[in-house]
Amino acid sequence: MSESRKPAEEYVVIRHRPGYRLRRTLILLVFSVVAAVGGYAAGLAQGGFRFSSVEDSRDRLEQEAEALQDKYRGASQQLVNLERGRTIDQQALNQARKIIVDLETQIASLKADLTFYQNIMAPSETSKGLQVDRLSLQQGRQQGEYNFKLVLTQVGNNKSYISGVVAVNVIGMRDDEKEVIALRDLSDDIDDLGVEFRFRYFQDVEGLLKLPSDFEPMEVQVVAQSEGKKSAQAERTFDWVELTEN
Repeated sequence: MSESRKPAEEYVVIRHRPGYRLRRTLILLVFSVVAAVGGYAAGLAQGGFRFSSVEDSRDRLEQEAEALQDKYRGASQQLVNLERGRTIDQQALNQARKIIVDLETQIASLKADLTFYQNIMAPSETSKGLQVDRLSLQQGRQQGEYNFKLVLTQVGNNKSYISGVVAVNVIGMRDDEKEVIALRDLSDDIDDLGVEFRFRYFQDVEGLLKLPSDFEPMEVQVVAQSEGKKSAQAERTFDWVELTEN
């Protein structure tokens, strides 16, 4: 009588891919962050400039900031785990570090927007009324070209509209002499020396400016003048180097 044969043992070969599960988790995290920021941007595009929803925008920003903070803490912990692990490949580690940087940038942007809304709705006693809030410059496609964005705000009293004009001048040197050039002479998007404005909460003035090749800019001077019984003036000077180094 022959002995019963035992079934042959089977082995399954599985390819080892270091960091695969972690990379997949991080990719999902990136998609969720992008979706959150995309939703916020879409909200602004569809209704963010309808000034009746400023308080709603502020509350939504607070929720977005809290959500990103939670994602940031989770990504930070994963980064710590990666740095401690010896078997995780360098690619996964670099990807985690990049995600941390992206999250920090998005959180900073959301916090800046949140502060902007909070300052409009609950300002300090010394910052009420018409304000030159900020000016930003971004390098254009050609040398000497810059996309500009000027933001004017009415802080505190938002029950009525405020109107007036704002003048922008670029101050610099040409042929060893100081020269002041109006924004109208640098941008095809601006027709008048004083740009008219009318708003309750805030208004943007945007366009493209091009500097003369032999002109060296130093400062940008912004003067906003409101009209009416309670007319007011707001003035602010921006350093050109600080505007363009970011």
